[in-house]
Amino acid sequence: MKKYQALGMIEIFGIVYVLQAADAMVKAASVELLGFENVASGYISVLVQGDVAACKTAVEAGVMAVTDMGAEVYSSVVIPSPHEGLYKIIERYSIDALLPPAVEE
Repeated sequence: MKKYQALGMIEIFGIVYVLQAADAMVKAASVELLGFENVASGYISVLVQGDVAACKTAVEAGVMAVTDMGAEVYSSVVIPSPHEGLYKIIERYSIDALLPPAVEE
């Protein structure tokens, strides 16, 4: 069975806050920004992956960045050893899946 990297996720209300959180997350630790999902009614989740310690550091930094702006984090979590089935869901919200296809010249 393939070992998957840890996942770190934060859910916040509003794109400005989620961008601030994502920026803080990737600057604070060696994590890869996987993607985001507009959950409902303005709630947006941002997802990163890396080793467990990096994901914990990234999530803590993202939460702090948002609370420093006076906003509230709806939820946050680090999954140290995600089941491979979760990646079927995550792939749907990857940054690559959200970008329009490249136009060939």
